[in-house]
Amino acid sequence: MKVLNIDPDSPLFGYIRPGYKLVSINGDPVQDVIDFRFRTIGDNVSIKFSDPKGEEFDFDFEEIEGDLGITLDDHRVKFCKNDCIFCFISQQPQGMRRVLYFREEDYRLSFTHGNFITLSNTTQADLDRIIEQRLSPLYVSVHATDDKLRRCMLRNEKLPDILPRLKLLTENGIIIHSQVVLCPDVNDGKHLEKTINDLAALYPGVESLAVVPVGLTKYRKRLAELRAYNAEEANQIIDRIEEIQKQLFKVHGTRFVWPGDEFYVQADREFPKLKEYEIMSQFENGIGMAREFISSFNRRRAGLKNIRSDKRVMMFTGFSAYPFLSKDMIPYVKETLGLDLSLERISNRFWGESVTVSGLLTGQDLLRRARALSDKFDTLILPPNCLNNDNLVLDNLPLEQFEEVLKKPVLVGQYNFAATIKEAFA
Repeated sequence: MKVLNIDPDSPLFGYIRPGYKLVSINGDPVQDVIDFRFRTIGDNVSIKFSDPKGEEFDFDFEEIEGDLGITLDDHRVKFCKNDCIFCFISQQPQGMRRVLYFREEDYRLSFTHGNFITLSNTTQADLDRIIEQRLSPLYVSVHATDDKLRRCMLRNEKLPDILPRLKLLTENGIIIHSQVVLCPDVNDGKHLEKTINDLAALYPGVESLAVVPVGLTKYRKRLAELRAYNAEEANQIIDRIEEIQKQLFKVHGTRFVWPGDEFYVQADREFPKLKEYEIMSQFENGIGMAREFISSFNRRRAGLKNIRSDKRVMMFTGFSAYPFLSKDMIPYVKETLGLDLSLERISNRFWGESVTVSGLLTGQDLLRRARALSDKFDTLILPPNCLNNDNLVLDNLPLEQFEEVLKKPVLVGQYNFAATIKEAFA
């Protein structure tokens, strides 16, 4: 790995430069940044670098405390070998950001970023390393513990049995957060119950299980036939999982398994109370996110009572978030606070109307609707999760283009809804 940068406060500053290569630590090659950090913890560490001409330099440390202040070039990522019947990447058209077409399956990113992996390309050496370096927790997509069904869903006949791998990891102190992408008439019903029971038997090593509905776009030509759940089915799934939660709570003191927020939206029913989500271990997976959003606003809304403004503000959202936003939160802002806030749900023409989450709204759909409604607002609020860190929407439309076209302020909402209201009406 090449050295990209070195902090002035680093003990190696002035001795090595960007462009040097990391050769070894204590005589052993280094696989990646995680391995580098693991091997530089402790006493008696010998690090070898080489300059661009190949000359080598050794640095010996009796003790290393904290970070050495070195940024290394580490872009090697493991590819996914599966061809899942529900893979969202396979349901995309051309013209999106390049990164959206990349199928990664890397246990290191599961550890560092919470990405879900299937353990399909994790070798025995990888498992040994995970255990040795305590790369925990990991996030594992199980989908089914029936290995024949799992291989069929992932379209990978070489897929190793999942339960032995999970047992190996959990018996060696690795915490697993698991998920099931639920597909109608495929891995639900008795298959889901088996999966829940098998994974719950590995508690507390397997600490949680999220059950989320399959996401389908209109780009499914030559792909497996799948359908979405209807409201009645969503209700049945919630009812059954909540029954299982009660049973598991009696045994383990945890509900262990949670339906995704989307099931509650599909079923048109209230989200569970915040405390029922316990420690929110799968918040980013859409487990309890809606309830936290609502509860957070309720805790903070008293701080909005002094806002005075005659601005007309419009907020865009997807169909999934619209019901709970429009039920209590928007009426409070409009009727109790007297602020001119309107909520507009945006149809996802790009992916298809079966895709209802705001995070998958594209710039073209958002801007098309904004232009049509531009005479009805002074400030526009976009959903908080539809832009990346570079302020680009999925189809690469920059945030600045919205303001250039609309000639009006455009804000990106926050998950703290009260803070969004303060900013919009400032």
